[in-house]
Amino acid sequence: MRATRITVAAFAAALLLTACDDGGGDGGSDSGASKAAGGGCTLDSVGVQVDASPAPAAGDSGNVTVTITNRGSQCTLDGYPGVDLTAGKTSAKVPEDKASAAEKLTLAKDATASFTITYVRGEAGGAKSLAVKTGTFTLPGADADHGFAWSYGEVALKGDAGTPDASVTAFTQAGD
Repeated sequence: MRATRITVAAFAAALLLTACDDGGGDGGSDSGASKAAGGGCTLDSVGVQVDASPAPAAGDSGNVTVTITNRGSQCTLDGYPGVDLTAGKTSAKVPEDKASAAEKLTLAKDATASFTITYVRGEAGGAKSLAVKTGTFTLPGADADHGFAWSYGEVALKGDAGTPDASVTAFTQAGD
């Protein structure tokens, strides 16, 4: 009886590993449409939650954490999210935090992953500040974006190019 249980368990484990194979696909996008199991995650198949620990004053750092929950079939995240901050007609791309290496994550149904936007708060009305009203992000390989209200203060700018003094981390597995 014990040998049968072990054999059945080994067979089940082999099936599970086979089911995780994405067929060697590139995890590309179809602009937000649903993907087959193992394809790239898309915004139409995930839930989004935004939480912040805002910077209290100009010159201080703050964090905005975005958590996505897969509501569809198994999918993958391979790369960094694309993040833009918008103030009126001005939009600025948030650079990737190269200290956080992007790893390919596979999300089963109801699994979660998150990324964090770290920023330096700018001086209200300052020439070196961006009065952000909206943040948007895209999932790796996708064109569709998700917007959220930015109520965490102005973002400091660095350099002459108007680059936000901010960065975005790679996705990390959240929860269990």
